[in-house]
Amino acid sequence: MTYNLHPAILVLQDGRIYRGWTLINSVISFGEVVFNTGMTGYQEIMTDPSYAEQIITFTYPEIGNTGINHEDNESNKIHIKGIIAKNICFSPNNWRQQESFINYIFNNQIPHIFGIDTRALTKHLRKTGSMNGCISSKHLNPYMLSTKFKDTPLIKGSDLVQQVTTSKNYEFQGYSHKHFSYLQYKTDKTYGYGLKIILIDFGVKYNILSRLDNYGCSIQVLPATSSYEAINTYNPDGIILSNGPGDPSVITYAIKTVKKIIKYTNLPIFGICMGHQIISLALEGKTFKLKFGHRGLNHPAGMQQKAEVTSQNHGFAVTQESLYKDIINITHFNLNDTTVAGILHNKKPIFSVQYHPEASPGPHDSDYLFKYFISLIKQFKQYNNYNNSSLDQTR
Repeated sequence: MTYNLHPAILVLQDGRIYRGWTLINSVISFGEVVFNTGMTGYQEIMTDPSYAEQIITFTYPEIGNTGINHEDNESNKIHIKGIIAKNICFSPNNWRQQESFINYIFNNQIPHIFGIDTRALTKHLRKTGSMNGCISSKHLNPYMLSTKFKDTPLIKGSDLVQQVTTSKNYEFQGYSHKHFSYLQYKTDKTYGYGLKIILIDFGVKYNILSRLDNYGCSIQVLPATSSYEAINTYNPDGIILSNGPGDPSVITYAIKTVKKIIKYTNLPIFGICMGHQIISLALEGKTFKLKFGHRGLNHPAGMQQKAEVTSQNHGFAVTQESLYKDIINITHFNLNDTTVAGILHNKKPIFSVQYHPEASPGPHDSDYLFKYFISLIKQFKQYNNYNNSSLDQTR
């Protein structure tokens, strides 16, 4: 198929202008311009709900080399507001490819611009911070576009969870297709058999569900707005709070629910990214917006000379000073900027991380956390069964 190139423009809210090309004529898209340093994973990024309302700058100089397949999507739709690239590959080649990248962005009408200096753009965002921007091939007048920024909401203060969470409860039944994952071949598929896991969906990635499914868990997915009472009716063995987009501090309905779960139960809880922030807020912590966020596959996280290479994607973090040391133990720091990357409740089976242990593609250093979570559930079930048995014998 032959494609025509059309001139396009990228305008940032601070007035910086970049000119390039697009395959789609007459498009205009506003969103927060951020950058991702991963060398792979463009398909997963485009379909990751955590990137809702964002325009992604890919720092790797060429994307699209491995094409697109029908198995690596992280959700059932495209969530990003646009793509910024130095170069787009027109001749991809990979044994799993089912569609070329340019066909994919053209057929799905994904706003994009390429042919610009993404290194210069990234350095600018690092210096000034992430900000709203616009990709346009419909209007090429920067002044006309800049007047519309006042109508584009900021990520800070925005509840984006409700636009990506599931609208109804459902039981995850696995994939209808063969989901390709290196990790599925290294998993004990009976280790979590019979365990009932509730996953609160703030914008869950498929691969989180896949990792739990590979351990044999029974997974019920509930909307982010689910009440404590609704969750309790499922009598779960454990709860996972998923990743998601937007400002965690305004997800007050979820914070209220998690507060009740922590107060009235001893259920094991595992929080991932947004889930980590929700747990921290429920424990009276505070969050803040990072200058340009953490987005990539090579972020070191750890403590005391131990580090894991992790996949990260977030624009907010938990304020260390707001965490009460008698309640929360910090287990991981981001070793690039020392922001909080992991916590553990001192008295209850609750832990969370500010990175993605399911990482696909990406490093597998932190995949053990899923097995740790299941192990924690099994230990508490055994403990509760023992206590109930002992109580019965004393009656």
